[in-house]
Amino acid sequence: MKTILITGATSGFGLAIAKKFYALGYNLILTGRRKERFQDIAKSLKDLGEGEIHFLNFDVRDNTAVKTAIAEIPSALSSSLTILVNNAGLALGRSTIDAGEIEDWDGMIDTNVKGLLYVSKAVIPFLQQNGGGQIVNIASIAGKEVYPGGNVYCASKHAVDAISRAMRIDLLKDNIAVSNIAPGAADTEFSMVRFKGDAQTAKDVYKGYTPLFAEDIADAVEFVCNRPGHVNIDDLLIMPRAQANATIFKKEEN
Repeated sequence: MKTILITGATSGFGLAIAKKFYALGYNLILTGRRKERFQDIAKSLKDLGEGEIHFLNFDVRDNTAVKTAIAEIPSALSSSLTILVNNAGLALGRSTIDAGEIEDWDGMIDTNVKGLLYVSKAVIPFLQQNGGGQIVNIASIAGKEVYPGGNVYCASKHAVDAISRAMRIDLLKDNIAVSNIAPGAADTEFSMVRFKGDAQTAKDVYKGYTPLFAEDIADAVEFVCNRPGHVNIDDLLIMPRAQANATIFKKEEN
């Protein structure tokens, strides 16, 4: 039985990906900061499959915690680990660059860029030892273009895009495929985090059109990871039908 490791798996894309792969017969290694959610997640997964579910509680921004947790993965799981999904990420605020909060900048860069690197650095040796595998980096339309108020978030996701392409080159020798998946507007906890708990503002982001949902991205990850051995999906941009680019939408009048 193969094993997949998913970061940021306590909600949104990460949880949907976990459900998809558990139902496909994979063991799960799920990471997250919110340990209080682990028990409910385990219950929600119970009837979907029969594999093992292993939780790791750490913040991807803490390299020491990342290394310690990854090193303690049971050998039965590490020896069957074939897929890493770097999903943990966030946006904070929509301020212009001159009004930006330093704490927000640090949070986005430390999570979206450095956290992805820390986890990848710790997990890649397992994929190498296991004869290869797949890394999927969850990026964003914000990694393809910039928009007003996006500044540092866009920069962090452009970095993910570049890191994905660099990984593809560097890990080719190890039979490790690398895919960059860039979603457009998706209705998850993303906007609640970005707007720091302002539920109405977060809700208004998706008003007047049908956005992507977490399950749509889970389907894409499954598709990417289960291509024939000679195929790699290097880069995949996924948008709601009502979204043409980062800022242009077809919205219905209320």
